[in-house]
Amino acid sequence: MITDDRPTPVAAAPTMVVCYLLSPARHTIRTLRFQREGNWASIMAAKTTTEKSVIVMGFDDSQHSFYTLNWTLDHFFAPFASNTPFKLVVVHAKPSPSTVVGLYGPGPGVDIVLPVVERNLMSVAARVVEKAKEICTSKSMNDVLVEIVDGDSRVVLCEAVEKHNASILVVGSHGHGAIKRAVLGSVSDYCTHHAHCSVMIVKMPKIKH
Repeated sequence: MITDDRPTPVAAAPTMVVCYLLSPARHTIRTLRFQREGNWASIMAAKTTTEKSVIVMGFDDSQHSFYTLNWTLDHFFAPFASNTPFKLVVVHAKPSPSTVVGLYGPGPGVDIVLPVVERNLMSVAARVVEKAKEICTSKSMNDVLVEIVDGDSRVVLCEAVEKHNASILVVGSHGHGAIKRAVLGSVSDYCTHHAHCSVMIVKMPKIKH
């Protein structure tokens, strides 16, 4: 049952996944690259005991997130049918209204604007949850926890890893330009350095013109 609190090809072109494996012995980050055909899920499953390993995935209302969730389900859950060794937690980070308004700079009537922005953010969050449920249901994946957490997505995801004792954090690469990354910060970059688990960055295949 999906709460709030099988195999299907995902793309003709190979998907590049950048995986940052945290090495507890030396506290260093090792980078591995897997093509779409790589059996990463089996590697992790081989380490699994009777308790399921938790996968936390960051999710928003972008096509990159939709693709990443589909990719995660196809590669970590579909190969095991109903006997998956993983538990999935989908996390949507809802920014605060003041943060959103602050991106456009101070101005008159902020007190009037903030409630409107909050309602819009709540509406977006509700749509995101429904989209996550829709994708999971389409893959016959019903044992999923979907959470909405207020805060910066970088911090929210790292805290979700700690809260759920996750083994893997999956994030999509939005492909922001250098300027936008400098202003907003890269979620994937932050998580690879601060999340206390392995981090997988899923990139959408480039469309050839």
